Amino acid sequence: MRKGQVYEGIIESVEFPNKGRIVLLEEDRTVIVKNGIPGQRVRFSVNKVRSGKAEGRILEVLEASPLEREPACPHFGECGGCTYQNLPYEEQLRLKEGQIKAMMDEAVDGAYIWEGVKPSPAVYGYRNKMEFSFGDEYKDGPLALGMHRRGSFHDIVNVTDCQIVDEDYRRILACTLEYARETKLPYYHRMRHTGYFRHLLVRKAVKTKEILIDLVTTGESAPDLGEWADRLLKLSLEGKVAGILHTRNDSVADMVKDEGTEVLYGQDYFYEELLGLRFKITPFSFFQTNSLGAEVLYEIVREYIGDTKDKVIFDLYSGTGTIAQILAPVAKKVVGVEIVEEAVEAARENARLNGLSNCTFWAGDVLKVIDELREVPDLIVLDPPRDGVNPKALERITNFGVERMVYIACKPSSLARDLEMLQGRGYRVEKMAGIDLFPGTYHTECVVGMQRKHM
Repeated sequence: MRKGQVYEGIIESVEFPNKGRIVLLEEDRTVIVKNGIPGQRVRFSVNKVRSGKAEGRILEVLEASPLEREPACPHFGECGGCTYQNLPYEEQLRLKEGQIKAMMDEAVDGAYIWEGVKPSPAVYGYRNKMEFSFGDEYKDGPLALGMHRRGSFHDIVNVTDCQIVDEDYRRILACTLEYARETKLPYYHRMRHTGYFRHLLVRKAVKTKEILIDLVTTGESAPDLGEWADRLLKLSLEGKVAGILHTRNDSVADMVKDEGTEVLYGQDYFYEELLGLRFKITPFSFFQTNSLGAEVLYEIVREYIGDTKDKVIFDLYSGTGTIAQILAPVAKKVVGVEIVEEAVEAARENARLNGLSNCTFWAGDVLKVIDELREVPDLIVLDPPRDGVNPKALERITNFGVERMVYIACKPSSLARDLEMLQGRGYRVEKMAGIDLFPGTYHTECVVGMQRKHM
């Protein structure tokens, strides 16, 4: 087997994350391909060859899987945003459950209660935040605004009919692209570091229907964006525009970064409601992207953490303080730690908004701040970023010796790695569940309830 060779085979299984396994008996090798589903017969080219295994890229689906159905989104397969929209939702859940359970069975010592993958209350139009990118549809092609083409760092797909957002997003997207094309200004070219238009950030609350729209550009001289704002305000939308913003970003990194934000209309925040509490959300603060799914997640967290009456709780990697405030009403005190200062300010304001005087929020790295808290917690909730918890921070966290701990993970493989250390330092996994906050994609949120072992 050599790089560049083309083969045909059937995808026998798909492991997390998005790794389809094809066994080629004639070559005595297993080939891993992305973006396939079990049962598809595919033609693929070999990209990498290693001892016993190889990696390939699907060129064509020759025969559909018996599980497949017509995807709801016309952009599926071209756009890189979704992976499983060609599966019925119950099959998506079954596939994710098999992947996560197999991984956790290897990571967990001893028996534990597996509660399956909980479905999202909404399968389509569920997202409350999208970051769309400017680029060209193909090299030197027309200006596009949407999602990266599957397998491409450069080409952009105009996702005019994207199904994971509602109609308001689609109208805002179309209006902004039309305006941008009329200006004749170029998009920011990530290799040449020239150009103007970079991203469009849209956030919409499911409960309050408030919408925040932010155009991200470089700091180059630009047109009066008041005309763009006026066009947006004239759109027929289900929701209400709370703010229209313009953010400058001259960073070379291909990401949304705030280097100065101007309010063109309204305000630079909006409100969302979860489980009876109200949260102020700013353009760049972390908030779960599936509001209805987040309610399912946080109900499980409340169940797993157990009795909080008169207890001191640490909410580490607390974001805008959502979990802290959901646990606060019957707790003695909740202390949140978050590295993003903007999120900490939002958390403090949210606590005031909800009339919670027993929440304290610290800005800083958990590893550095945890020794400064001068509190001894009774319970700990961990909700780290995708890469999990720094091992040194995890060691200090376990040194508190709390009876119960809940770990929320948006990347199951990071959770599996951290469980090894947590179990080695005296914790036993009691319960675990997946929550499908991202229908149509291969991502799954996980929640683990742990109890300290007593010798």
